[in-house]
Amino acid sequence: MPRLKRPRRKAVVLTATACAGVLAVVLAVTAFSGGGDGVTYVDGNTNAVLYGSGHRAQAPGFSGTTLTGTQLSSSAYRGKVTVLNFWGSWCVPCRSEAATLAVVAEQYRSKGVSFLGIDVRDSTVNAVAFTKSHDVSYPSISDPGSTITLNFSTVVPLSSTPTTVVIDKTGHVAGAVFGETTYGELTAMLDKVTSS
Repeated sequence: MPRLKRPRRKAVVLTATACAGVLAVVLAVTAFSGGGDGVTYVDGNTNAVLYGSGHRAQAPGFSGTTLTGTQLSSSAYRGKVTVLNFWGSWCVPCRSEAATLAVVAEQYRSKGVSFLGIDVRDSTVNAVAFTKSHDVSYPSISDPGSTITLNFSTVVPLSSTPTTVVIDKTGHVAGAVFGETTYGELTAMLDKVTSS
């Protein structure tokens, strides 16, 4: 009898944890959006949000070392629409969305959109192998201590990896996808942000 109860208890705990995680994201999005004011959900997905122009927080500045060893600062992206993807080679959904991000980065380059990865709690060796195996051509800054991630958490509810943040030309957070992004969500956001 004890053997039957353990798996059931484990299933209940896992289900409760998953529900709590979803609830945390929904509550965080609501809290950061002022109770829904100025927020549009992309394709009806509450994990993909666009913030209205009067409801956009200033993105924090940052700098760091890229996976290839060069110094890079957010000031290099000033005046451009920028997509920041918080990822890690250890993250399964990050592997799933990598090809989508690589394709969208190539498609929107001619529209002046820049992509930058923030590699969270990872080793350089694993991260470089990840970018090569997934054909990611845009740079990534290493964030082993989650410093950049924590700074962004003050303006965007970064409760999990991956999270993709779209920054407008004025340096404000225009939108975000909490969790694995899709081609439709990301292109819908970029079309809106680049046209405004």
